[in-house]
Amino acid sequence: MRIDRRTLLGALGASAFALPTVASVTGAGGPPRARRALKKALKFNMIGAGNTLAEKFRLARECGFDGVEMDSPNAFETDEVLAAKQESGLAIPGVVDSLHWQKTLGDPDAAVRTEGVAALETALRDCKAYGGTTVLLVPAVVNGSISYADAYTRSQHEIKKVLPLARELDVKIAFENVWNNFLLSPLEAARYVDEFESDRVGWFMDVGNIVNYGWPEQWIRILGKRILKLDVKEFSRTKRNDEGLWKGFAVELGEGECNWPEVMRALADIGFDGWASAEVRGGDAERLLDIAHRMDTIFAS
Repeated sequence: MRIDRRTLLGALGASAFALPTVASVTGAGGPPRARRALKKALKFNMIGAGNTLAEKFRLARECGFDGVEMDSPNAFETDEVLAAKQESGLAIPGVVDSLHWQKTLGDPDAAVRTEGVAALETALRDCKAYGGTTVLLVPAVVNGSISYADAYTRSQHEIKKVLPLARELDVKIAFENVWNNFLLSPLEAARYVDEFESDRVGWFMDVGNIVNYGWPEQWIRILGKRILKLDVKEFSRTKRNDEGLWKGFAVELGEGECNWPEVMRALADIGFDGWASAEVRGGDAERLLDIAHRMDTIFAS
């Protein structure tokens, strides 16, 4: 599927009328700041049009994205992924461990943890093959049958097993803040990273996930250089309070309560200029154009 220039510009123009302006995001009269030179990516499963991998990559590129994050392990042949990457000019900055929720590294069953380690090793190798630099990992889950203390120690023990491979491949493991009842404070998150005493681990900062129970700009300043990449999504505490917890995500980028000007100021404070990946509802070309434009507006705030 190829978008001709007239269709591309028409869709972009139509979507722009519904978007918040930079002034509305930054606040009228706010002090001008240098735009962060962030590189714009999206998750592969957001690309809702195109029949082949090459068509999907091409669509994302034509809609204004610089990169796409793949899942791994996956069902694609490496040659197929690399061909789509080369033909489209789209980068693959990293991969997401596709089994980290099912095969958690803090599970009490050693066999489950072993499967989780194997999946992480596959993700590291795929990331290297694709030319990426990070594997996004949910390191553990805490629940009624997995204690916080056990999740902490078990996950660190298992992750340490793959650090030699990560060093050999020159790929880093980036822990994401998610709703897993684990690493709920930026101070603890920083400690968790630092205790590995390794430059092979860091943080994958998900801006929207924090808003339910914290302020992303505070996390960013505390985690600092530990932050390797960003996930970009929105959250509304108002919708959460009025309609239920998960409805907090049912808001477009720039229209929730992430306070993007403060987020961008915090990123400037730590000197972050890297990859930022959309993780929102995807769709066809018009939808992807809208997301790309909203990300540009946020980055300029």
